[in-house]
Parts: sequence; structure tokens; C-alpha cells
Amino acid sequence: MTDPCDLSAVDARRQIADGSLTVSALLESCIARIEDRNPQVNAVVATCYDSARAQAAQMDSIRPTLADLPVLFGLPVLIKDLIDTEGLTTTYGSLCFQGHIPETDAGIITKLRQAGAIILGKTNTPEFGTGANTFNKVYGATRNPDNTDLTCGGSSGGSAVAVACGMAPLAIGSDFGGSLRIPASFCGIVGMRPTPGRVPCGDLAIGHSPLWTEGPMARSVADAALCMTAIEGYTPDDPRAAPLSAPTGLTPVALDGLKVGVSADLGLATLDHGIRKTFDALVATLSPDFAQTGTIAPDLSPAPEIFKTIRVMDVYATAHGLKEQHGDKLGDNVRNNLSLADSLTFVETAKANAAHTVIFKEFQKLFDTYDILICPSTAVSPFPVDQPFPDQINGEPVVDYVAWYAVTWALSLMGCPIVSVPAGMDHKGMPFGLQVIAPRHQDALAFSVAAAIETKLSGTQIA
Repeated sequence: MTDPCDLSAVDARRQIADGSLTVSALLESCIARIEDRNPQVNAVVATCYDSARAQAAQMDSIRPTLADLPVLFGLPVLIKDLIDTEGLTTTYGSLCFQGHIPETDAGIITKLRQAGAIILGKTNTPEFGTGANTFNKVYGATRNPDNTDLTCGGSSGGSAVAVACGMAPLAIGSDFGGSLRIPASFCGIVGMRPTPGRVPCGDLAIGHSPLWTEGPMARSVADAALCMTAIEGYTPDDPRAAPLSAPTGLTPVALDGLKVGVSADLGLATLDHGIRKTFDALVATLSPDFAQTGTIAPDLSPAPEIFKTIRVMDVYATAHGLKEQHGDKLGDNVRNNLSLADSLTFVETAKANAAHTVIFKEFQKLFDTYDILICPSTAVSPFPVDQPFPDQINGEPVVDYVAWYAVTWALSLMGCPIVSVPAGMDHKGMPFGLQVIAPRHQDALAFSVAAAIETKLSGTQIA
């Protein structure tokens, strides 16, 4: 018998709708799984069981009277600890906000509640989401469920681990430079980075940020797409948002009708030799199913300086006021970015933003030739959990905490919707993910192609 918490979100919702599963039974199964697994992996850092149970009981009482159930009716959802949730401890992974309890919900939480979701708790994140490993001074480190000596990635690591362990069918994460895709890959689940603005976020320090977005995490593409329909939409609070022409549905797509651009490293990232071989084997498996494949070689040489500048601007806008008040409580990543901000000149900022515009325009031209692009979700296999980042790749030193995940943050600069879909195991027997990149605002295409690849690879061992 499958525990209810191990059901897909789609199946759980169907069983709730037909009365074969109660909301309370699903919730209690998720709570039991959290209590069983969380001591080993440290994914969930705050819970609201009492309010969740009260909501579940109410839903069970009214379900027979409802002709149409809201899209996430009765589904427990876990929330990354960067997102304000009314009445629930939200620390942003920072000692500066230890014990902080917001009085209002962020917009995405309002949408989830309106869709019938049950907020179950908060998941771990590095401080203010800085870094692609999940640890902080408030809650400690989150561990990979496949090997607890290794990292789960970040910064949405707690959400990825919770979903992988069956603590909830759905979780919400966020992505700046890879924070949805890296932990999804390391934990063998699906993470979706939407086109910025499609999932509205009205509380960003820099509202026009081209990089920041929130998105769904799930154990299948269909589940992630279901969650997406609940959280997307327009809000006047987000200057990037626009009214949707249609919801992001999941429709069948034939792989043999697709022209696919392929790159292992985007001409920029340093890849572990084993990851490159894993990716090459995956491409060899998938290529016969595509109409056409071709190697892409975009010139992204200005990208490191661009990303550094935008990252520093974002961290400064978010945390500069804390440096004087709580400087001793801030972690190294935040402090280092604030120090870089002090030395960043107006001219450097202007040059970086101008260069960003140039490479952005050139990258979009790839979609004149290809329907989608694919590349690895990570450059390395999961590394020891006590390391902030891998210290070397192929024997060469890694210079800083962002250098090793260029294969994701370079794509963040392009504004495209991206799904990280599980694609077997890497050369070390750990989960490996594939990024499926679609043109801007074609989020439905990204989901549909990812679902077709997921089906193709089901049961296929890639290593």
C-alpha cells in the first residue's frame, strides 16, 4: 500500500475529489513523514500543524457539497523560508530575523490559500537565499535524502528535500541563479523557473529584478504544472507581471517534431568530466526522438561580470540596512556581497547592464532556429554537506561560491522559463537533472516538453 503522502499531487487531488481519500488522512500522512524523516535531513524548519489540521477537517466537511474543487483543494504545501507567511515563523535563514512572525501573507501564499492548498510549514534556505548549498546560522544544514553526507544544493534545498522525502506533494521555492533547478537536480525532483513576472512577486527590494522568481517543486512535471496554475497570474505589485493570455496548462507534445539546441556548458561553465559524460549519454539517448539536434555555442563571456553586478545589487537592496544594525549576525555570503557593493561604481553598473542587454538579445536568436534548448542542471555531483561550495572541479580550484553553477545562472540572465527534470543518475550514482529551456513566456511549452522527456526517460538508466 502506498502511503498517502507518496501519492502524486494529481492523484491525491483526484482521490480527494472522488471521496476515496480524506484531506485529513493525506495531511496526517505528511505530518508523520516529516516527523520520521526530518531529523535526518533537516528540511522543514517551522510547522503549523494545528491550523493545518483545523483546515483539513473543515475541508472534509464541505467537500461533498462542492461541485467543483479549487485546483489545490486539500493538498499540503511547504513554503521556502524566504516567503512571508502570516502567523508562521519566517527567518529568511538569518539570525537577524530569528523568531520573526509576519503579520501578512506574501502574494504567492494568498494565491495558494485561494486555490485550496493547506500551508504545512517552512523549509530551510541559506541566508536570504545567497548560495547554492542550504545551510544557515539559524537552523543548520539540510542534507541530501539519497546520501545525508552530501548537500541537497540550494537555495531551495529544504523544499526539494521535503518533496523528495514525501513530506508534502508540493513545495514552493525561488530562483535567482539556479535555486529551484540545482536542488531539484540533486534531489531527483522537478523544479520550475518561470518567466520572471509570471508568478508575481510584489515584495522584491528591486521590483524590476530580471532574475528573481518563485516557482513550484514537485515529484513529477504534471504535479509542478498543477501547482503553477494556482500561483501564476497578474498583480499590479510586480512591475514585471502582465495579464496572462492563457493558464500554463500541460498539453501533449511530440518530441519528433522538435528542433533542439544542445550545450553541455553554454561555452562558459566548467563541468566535471563525469557530468559531461552523463549529459552526452543522455543526449545520445534522446536525440533519435527529436526531429533535429544541433550544438549551440552562445558567446556568454560577459556573463560572469553581469551576474556578479546584478547579484551584488540585489543583496545590497535587500540587506544593506542590516549591516549596521546586525553586522555580527550576517553570514559570509551576505557580508561579502555587501562589501563588493561598497566598491561597485556607477560606471561598472552601467556597463554590466548594457552588456546584459546585448547578450540577452543574442541569446533569444537561438529560438529562431530551435524550439527548445537543453543542458545539464548542475556542473558537479552533490558534494559534502559541510562545504559551502565545491573547492575544485577536475582538479582545478573553484574561485568562489557562484563559479561552480554558471550553467544555471547564465540562463537566469536570459529570462526564459526553465524546467529541471530528473534524468537518471550521474557517474557517482546520484540524481541528475536536465534543464529544458523554452522561449520567454512559453512556460507551457517548457512544461510540455519536460513531461515528454520525463515519459521517455521513465525507467531508463543514464550514467
